[in-house]
Amino acid sequence: MQLLISDANILIDMDDGDLLSSLFRLPYEFVTPDVLFDEELKDNHPNLLELGLRIKTIESDFMAYAFSLKSSHGIVSVHDCLALSLAKQEKCPLLTGDRRLRNLAEKEAVIVKGAIWVVEQMVIHEVITVDEAKDAYQKMKEAGSRLPFEEAIKRLDGLN
Repeated sequence: MQLLISDANILIDMDDGDLLSSLFRLPYEFVTPDVLFDEELKDNHPNLLELGLRIKTIESDFMAYAFSLKSSHGIVSVHDCLALSLAKQEKCPLLTGDRRLRNLAEKEAVIVKGAIWVVEQMVIHEVITVDEAKDAYQKMKEAGSRLPFEEAIKRLDGLN
């Protein structure tokens, strides 16, 4: 099963779209850094571990790498740098919807996937229907997500 490292905003978008349980039915292993989980997700999303999210500790060399990224790219949060560092450590893709983190990850030669890709995977793997995906996008939009919704809907229509 392919490992995917997630930042907080992907998980929050999936929660806003009522897709968390569907997310963990995909044939991927979703992991987030332990520090990110403890400081950003645990209080408001305690059910993530029960659903299937794994947390992983960042090795000391990669922790130093995360803090060097933060000091040289101050716009990106420390938690985002930790997620990027864990993706680099595990040699796997990073899930993020944050444009600044996406740009930094690409500069660091890390493959990046976003919320639209995740939702499309749910449709492709028949975890949800296209109509359920569209409903989820509407819920995400109402919750304040900044996804490019018109593009997302066009891409879903292409999956039919």
